[in-house]
Amino acid sequence: MSVNGLGPYPAYRDSGVQWLGRVPKHWEVRRSKTVFRCIDERSETGSEELLTVSSDRGIVPRDSTSVTMFKARSYVGHKLCWPGDLVINSLWAWSRGLGVSRYHGIVSTAYGVYRVRRKARVLPDFIHSLVRSEAFNWELRVRSKGIWISRLQLTDDSFLRAPLPLPPLSEQGAIARFLEAADRRIQRYIRAKERLIELLQERKRALIHEAVTGRTDVSTGQPYPAYKDSGVEWLGKVPKHWDVRRLKGVAKILNGATPASGRSEYWGGDILWVTPEDLGQLRGRDIRRSRRSITRVGYESCGTTLAPVGSTVVSTRAPIGHLAILGREGCTNQGCRLLVPNNDAVVPEWAYLGLLTARSELQALGQGTTFAELSRDGLGAFALPLPPLSEQTAIARFLEAADRRIQGHVSATKRQIALLKEYRTRLIADVVTGKLDVREASARLPETDPLATNRNRTETIPTESNLHSTAHDMARAEAKGG
Repeated sequence: MSVNGLGPYPAYRDSGVQWLGRVPKHWEVRRSKTVFRCIDERSETGSEELLTVSSDRGIVPRDSTSVTMFKARSYVGHKLCWPGDLVINSLWAWSRGLGVSRYHGIVSTAYGVYRVRRKARVLPDFIHSLVRSEAFNWELRVRSKGIWISRLQLTDDSFLRAPLPLPPLSEQGAIARFLEAADRRIQRYIRAKERLIELLQERKRALIHEAVTGRTDVSTGQPYPAYKDSGVEWLGKVPKHWDVRRLKGVAKILNGATPASGRSEYWGGDILWVTPEDLGQLRGRDIRRSRRSITRVGYESCGTTLAPVGSTVVSTRAPIGHLAILGREGCTNQGCRLLVPNNDAVVPEWAYLGLLTARSELQALGQGTTFAELSRDGLGAFALPLPPLSEQTAIARFLEAADRRIQGHVSATKRQIALLKEYRTRLIADVVTGKLDVREASARLPETDPLATNRNRTETIPTESNLHSTAHDMARAEAKGG
């Protein structure tokens, strides 16, 4: 069976290796010790560039990654590697903790460093793709020994006994060139789809802002017929029939508190107890569970207050402005406050939408030297645009429907990204193990940037303009309910 015009080799033979299966008849299968020799060269000054292993990128400068381990006082005596050396984190080989280095620098003394033998006739780029492939990962897992998966270790001897499928040198070059071009193209598709997701999210925020501030009448998709000055700098003009009121005049503001941490009888109950951390980790609008919950005894021991379903939770410190709507009755710690809406003035969703639109303005109201905090009075004095109740409900329903549709587009695009990554993983494994013959495809690659348009077929790669247009078209469909 062919894949995108690629097919198998004309003849195969059994490799004798379980994970490898059949290989092209003219390929060799050799033990790693015939290809690599283990080296242990140490830094005399500790001044070389620090390198580390990234599961996503292979061997990279440590400063280019978010490594949490502390730096040593001195790196004198630490291992060195050079470009072309295979470097393996012996404890994480099973999790893609390896790769061929493009750098000269210092690596951990716990890493294995292997150099290609002079007569081995292998290309570093081919080896890099092979040892990091999903197919070869099976070999690394089997050869890594230990009681716990997080402590599996690959020894030098175990790696050097591993089998390696090796095509002729020229074919290794063709494979490396093909995979580089394919990876760059797939990466560009992925980046385009990630950018589309960003634009969809930006458009969603714009829809909310336009609707909640009255820039657009959601029933017509056009501006309102008449406006007036709101008297609020960030809000500007609002529809003439809207009102503008302080939060303290349309909602009850409830403080939060924390039960004593050392009292076990206060914790682990069935009362929702929301913190800024819970709000920061929330994906969505409604909150129905919290990282920690409290008992009735714990609730009665402190000054927090239960609020009904539909109340808005806002973090007022560390950081200010994270929001949610209570999906069930609950309370908060002192880093949050609850807004219980006055049903005669504001529908439950409206306070949430108003604060969501003005999050940056809320954050600007924070005061304090150690950390910024939004006071109860500051929150209560915040001005909220108020359409008539029926219009608040209509806008909230419109935005909820728009959000569902946009999130549907986002979810579909994320699935496409996942499929692209899965395809790339499978493609690499099939190519480096000889399941697909890419020699002709590699020979047809243009000498210029392989991402340029291929004259043999029409291929559209999304541009920034295309993506803006796509996001805009999707968002416009929300206004029409389609």
